Amino acid sequence: MSLPQTESRESKDAVTNSPAPTAPSDSAVRVGLIMGSQSDWETMRHAAAVLEALEIPHEIRIVSAHRTPDRLAEYARTARARGLSVIIAGAGGAAHLPGMCAAWTSLPVLGVPVESQALKGMDSLLSIVQMPGGVPVGTLAIGRAGAKNAGLLAASILSLGDGALAQRLDNWRAEQTESVAQEPVT
Repeated sequence: MSLPQTESRESKDAVTNSPAPTAPSDSAVRVGLIMGSQSDWETMRHAAAVLEALEIPHEIRIVSAHRTPDRLAEYARTARARGLSVIIAGAGGAAHLPGMCAAWTSLPVLGVPVESQALKGMDSLLSIVQMPGGVPVGTLAIGRAGAKNAGLLAASILSLGDGALAQRLDNWRAEQTESVAQEPVT
C-alpha cells in the first residue's frame, strides 16, 4: 500500500481514508515527504499536517533506503528537476533514508528519527545525526515533535523566497503563542 500523492482533491489517504493532502492545481509541489515504510506514517503525518496548515504543496511517498534503493536514488536525483525545494525524510531503526537521500541531491534534506521499539528512537537519531562532513542532513527531534518541526523548518526555508508563505508562517506562530494559557487550569 502506498501513501497518497497530492494530485487531486478526490484522492483518498491510503492510511486514514480521508482526503489526501492536496495543493491548488496551479501550485507546484515544493516539498517531498518521504519515509522508509508504511509504519512511519504515524509519525510523519504530523509533518504533513503542518504543510497542509501552511498551504504548502507537497507529495508523500514510501521510499526505503534498504528495500527500494533504486526508487530512492531516482526520487532524490530527480527531485530538483521535478520542482522540489526541500525533502523531509523520516526513518526508524538503521535510518539510512535521510543520509542516502542527501547523498543523491543537493537540496536541503531534513531528517526525522522515527521512534523504534527496541531503542526508543535513539538508534534512528544517532544514525541520522552522524552524517560525514560534506553530506549534510538537518536532524530534528525523535518522533512527533521532530516531524512537526520538520514541517515548520521546511516552511521557514521556503519562506525566504515567498513573502506570502512568510506571512502565513508568522500568523501560524502568532496563533500558537496566543493559544498558550498564562495560568494553569486548576
